[in-house]
Amino acid sequence: MTSYLRWTTDVVLCVLGVMVSAVFAAEPLRVVTTVSPITNMAQQVGGSAIQLHGMVPEGVNSHTFQPTPRDVRYLAAADVIILNGLYLEITTEKLARRSGKEGVHILKLGDQTLHKSGWVYNFSFPKDQGHPNPHLWLNVKHAMHYVTLIRDALSRLDRANQSVYHDNSERYLRQLSQLDACIASAVDTIPPAHRKLLTYHDSWPYFAQRYGMKVIGAVQPASFSEPSARDVARMIDQIRQAAVPAIFGSEVFASKVLEKIAAETHVQYIKSLRDDDLPGAPGAPEHSYLGMMRANVHTMVSALGGNSAAFEACSATLLAKKE
Repeated sequence: MTSYLRWTTDVVLCVLGVMVSAVFAAEPLRVVTTVSPITNMAQQVGGSAIQLHGMVPEGVNSHTFQPTPRDVRYLAAADVIILNGLYLEITTEKLARRSGKEGVHILKLGDQTLHKSGWVYNFSFPKDQGHPNPHLWLNVKHAMHYVTLIRDALSRLDRANQSVYHDNSERYLRQLSQLDACIASAVDTIPPAHRKLLTYHDSWPYFAQRYGMKVIGAVQPASFSEPSARDVARMIDQIRQAAVPAIFGSEVFASKVLEKIAAETHVQYIKSLRDDDLPGAPGAPEHSYLGMMRANVHTMVSALGGNSAAFEACSATLLAKKE
């Protein structure tokens, strides 16, 4: 009888212990992000330790994106909201500050990565409007700093999984460092006279700064409207003077204007550059920031006369590794 009571007591205590552990087990950190490259970076760092919601659907103009009622619910429940900053997500940030729960951490990556003295203003992002070009993540060195900021924020908010975040980010930063070196080597294979970019959407100045290229123009005005006839004529003259072999469009911003400019100047028109739209199917290795940058650089190098095979060989192992 005594043995039975002891056994019964042990079972009850075990069950109660499991129930108490379940009640007090920490829920995954709730993380909300905006554009897909940043969402992917957060996923690489957080893995299964976080509950992640990316707000901006792929293929949508992130500059004019408006959050949905569903997004508001995610913002209200979030422990951390990760933005690019540099005025890219003005509406989302206002909404986050208004509807986010007390104590929510709002992390603005770009603002903590580049001092104002390094902000770029240009045709699509004129200084008199006060909003710099926000596309820092296309410079892999800046993207690496984004990753460290995400790692540190998650670690502060969720100390129980601190080692997970650090291990994941260490592995990911090694991959990004390899990608950065491969891009630099690939651009070096492009003839110097061809290391020039003319694009539709003005996304590439920080990339160009990092890798020794020159942005000679962008077609899309700051208003995101179609360019005027005068702007088009100016671009045609600029392309002829620069003697570039190709101009680049975007997966997100389809443009008949660039087709017209390419036909007029007899240069190749490539419309597959991506600044925040990940390639491939969700879940595939190439559907990632690494995959996006690898596809972009392959496209640029091939079109501008560089050695794309060398870049493919240099970066081939990146997507083969588990992310």
